[in-house]
Amino acid sequence: MSKNIFDSGSIRIYHGDALNFYNNWDDPTVIISDGPYGISGFPGDPPSHDGLAEWYEPHIKKWSEKSTPETTLWFWNTEVGWATVHPIFIKHGWKYRCCHIWDKGMGHVAGNVNGKSMRKLPVVTEVCVQYVKEPSFDVDGKSLSMKEWLRYEWARTGIPFSKTNEVCGVIDAATRKYFTKCHLWYFPPAEAFEKIQKHANTHGKIAGRPYFSIDGKKPLSKQEWEKMRAKFNFIHGVTNVWTEPPVNGKERLKNGLKSIHLNQKPLRLTKMIIELSSDKSDLVWEPFGGLCTGMVAAESLGRHGVAAEINKEIFEHAVNRLEDISIEVPLPL
Repeated sequence: MSKNIFDSGSIRIYHGDALNFYNNWDDPTVIISDGPYGISGFPGDPPSHDGLAEWYEPHIKKWSEKSTPETTLWFWNTEVGWATVHPIFIKHGWKYRCCHIWDKGMGHVAGNVNGKSMRKLPVVTEVCVQYVKEPSFDVDGKSLSMKEWLRYEWARTGIPFSKTNEVCGVIDAATRKYFTKCHLWYFPPAEAFEKIQKHANTHGKIAGRPYFSIDGKKPLSKQEWEKMRAKFNFIHGVTNVWTEPPVNGKERLKNGLKSIHLNQKPLRLTKMIIELSSDKSDLVWEPFGGLCTGMVAAESLGRHGVAAEINKEIFEHAVNRLEDISIEVPLPL
């Protein structure tokens, strides 16, 4: 095993800049981004949020190239840091889903606040923002969204749109949800898509077949359609506000009395976002590994993972952590 690569079989961590490794990594189901915050928190972190968009863009561009419609991206940052980088995500084809607030509680400031000098309320939050990579469909050199493509393909059949309700076995849900032009559009469930596709290719104009095909040779199957959007495993009772104290106790990794990494993320929250957006054996990326909490969580949940950490000392601590993963007690949600 190279001194610059840790490989457990299911988890691999590289020492170096993630930009040097993306091309060799398999497509991710989950990307956990916990990089610069624009607070000069470590060497290479821009001194303010103003430089974050430029810093992140080459990474976001690569994430877009390597991701699929099944991919979910979780972006950790300060509120203003995220606001600064958000336009870059949109530029490269990512779609915003939700902003989650990590509420660390009053214990995070521990009464050590000088209100007269701060001139603002104490900050005890960070954000973890969920993005997905929606598919686009190339039609005669024009890029169509999924909603546009579904309407385009059915229109080609020559069959009235009203027929889609009968095909799906509903009163008006198909025309009102799956083929609507308005903002109330819904992703057709795989079973509904299969019925739509089969009817189109059986009764649509012969000259236009196959319908609902990407390669022009065969229509998408039910299984292929299921892969056309990001995975999401809903957890009841969980909202977009996560009340969780900063990492402390045995979970906080230290070198003597000093914390090794000042912004170590809670394992409980990291496990939660991986469970929400992936299944067993899926691949998790952690481009800015730090102490590689994402890799610890992925290993404990039966996922595969790849990570990179540019700081040699932190990389070595992360490797030691993964080598001792058996002593990390999985935390309940």
